[in-house]
Amino acid sequence: MTSLPGSELSAPRIAAILLAAGESRRMGYPKPLLRIGDESFISRTTAIVLSTASRVVIVLGAHSDRIRPAIAGGPGITVVENPNYARGQLSSLKVGLARAIGEGADAAIVHLADHPLVSPATFRALVDEYNKTRRPIVVARFLGRRGHPVIFAQSVFAELMAAPEDEGARVVVNADPQRVLYVDVEDPGVVLDLDTPADLVKAGLPPPP
Repeated sequence: MTSLPGSELSAPRIAAILLAAGESRRMGYPKPLLRIGDESFISRTTAIVLSTASRVVIVLGAHSDRIRPAIAGGPGITVVENPNYARGQLSSLKVGLARAIGEGADAAIVHLADHPLVSPATFRALVDEYNKTRRPIVVARFLGRRGHPVIFAQSVFAELMAAPEDEGARVVVNADPQRVLYVDVEDPGVVLDLDTPADLVKAGLPPPP
């Protein structure tokens, strides 16, 4: 089916990058393997990002041997590993971004595997705003708090790849407010941190097994 101009980002020019490399120390269990209904976090977030992107690069690190078997294969799904995951989230983003760049992406939607409650409508809203404005950075925001997902255009890829890993991607986001578009959404999932078993209880989700 032919898409109307501007209705979505055309394949294969946009990629999703799903970060699932963290150590989950405070949770005491790999967060991508936690459950939401009959799905794992990694399965749910993969499906959600693929609702608006033609492909997804899933970045593993800690617990990769346990998480990899839980990832459904299929068209558009690539799994890569970050051997330096202990350096922080930006190091994993760089690994995923390098693969996306190699595949010719001109924008990337970045999301976190431990944010499974973000609505697909939020992803669509960001993509729509990116298509309309072509702003270099498009960030989901809920009640004044910015969160995930985030869209980075090709024009900032080099900055992300060069950014200090101890400062994170926020150093790129904060560098020039004029190139950042915040999309306000009625979706608390964009800022919901699920770091501990107590956080799961508050969110109405089951504890780690």
